Amino acid sequence: MSLIRPFRGLRPAAGRADDVVAPPYDVLNTEEARARAQGRPYSFLHISKPEIDLPKGTDPYAPEVYEKGRENFQRMIEEGVLVRDEAPCYYFYRLVMGEHVQTGLVVVGSVADYDSNRIRKHEFTRPDKEDDRVRQIDALNAQTGPVFLTYRHSDVIDAIASKVTAGAPDVDVTADDDVRHTIWVCSDAGDIDTITDTFNAMECIYIADGHHRSAAASRVAAARKAANPDHTGTEDYNYFLSVVFPDNQMQILDYNRVVTDLNGLSEAAFLGEVKSAFEVTESANPVKPQAAAEFGMYLNGKWYKLSIRPELIPDDDPVARLDVSLLADNLIDPILGISDPRRDKRIDFVGGIRGLKELERRVNSGEMAVAFSLYPTSMDQLMDVADAGEVMPPKSTWFEPKLADGLVSHLLD
Repeated sequence: MSLIRPFRGLRPAAGRADDVVAPPYDVLNTEEARARAQGRPYSFLHISKPEIDLPKGTDPYAPEVYEKGRENFQRMIEEGVLVRDEAPCYYFYRLVMGEHVQTGLVVVGSVADYDSNRIRKHEFTRPDKEDDRVRQIDALNAQTGPVFLTYRHSDVIDAIASKVTAGAPDVDVTADDDVRHTIWVCSDAGDIDTITDTFNAMECIYIADGHHRSAAASRVAAARKAANPDHTGTEDYNYFLSVVFPDNQMQILDYNRVVTDLNGLSEAAFLGEVKSAFEVTESANPVKPQAAAEFGMYLNGKWYKLSIRPELIPDDDPVARLDVSLLADNLIDPILGISDPRRDKRIDFVGGIRGLKELERRVNSGEMAVAFSLYPTSMDQLMDVADAGEVMPPKSTWFEPKLADGLVSHLLD
């Protein structure tokens, strides 16, 4: 089986991408999705967040929600808004956000290689979130939310990307968050074979975002394999919808922390405790760390630069060396008493796209007592953790820009 393979994508008909394109299902709550889809009957949110078409207060995990998503999906196919390509293709997908540009490839990835960890993971998943994606895939008989993958960049793939994207795009749409999404269909048989062979020669590729979607695809594949006496391994359910980007084009932003209180300490006592592990310098300006092992801290209207003492940085542990781990292990856990950031309600997380002003706002409002700005996790660090078979702490990476839903889907028949 191939690590990746081309597929017959289900895509918006010519001229319909603007009607269809939508943010990923997991970045909006129900009310935000309802507002975004207002007056847009073909927005993909009617498929990815179908509770917006049911009475307010409907449980988004109720059976009727998945059924409504299936109805909406079939309606858009029957009305010709979504059309399936006649032959298997790859699709080059370019994201442009401000000055940042990244060009990836829409593919389907092998469930078998996911199961064997050739498609490598770095996060735990939650069963309830997996269950939701399993129900959605089964209801639609399709995968509509792509998994965000990355690979160590390849000159061969770069050359094909440059050639294909030099032509006119098949889709060029700017979403309402001003991110531009451009797609080129790659249908040349020679290019398809070269892409497939190049990826097959790779030792592994990595999940950047989408651990629940990939885990759900694996569960669906296992169930369908068990129910199919004629299973061959080539069926569509053995592969999952993905967009794979070269590692040297990926953009990870900082993922910052805010905490509600100082764990019973006075401000002076808290600062004294922090100084046991960090060099602390007051700053007249907001602190956006410029290197690993540096942190900003906003407390009582003042910014501080924190530099962890070098002897506290482990040499040989790819997880413990992460900045999110250094902050947790030397401050958030021992001083603020938060040992389980996954469940502790005293801590919250703020994606770097919101900026340092958001950290100041959360503290100045009285909602939070202290905020921490971090240096972004690097792609090398992510891959080192995955290669070691380890798991990153919660909220270690914030990828921007986000993939859109609705531009290419993968039917499982």
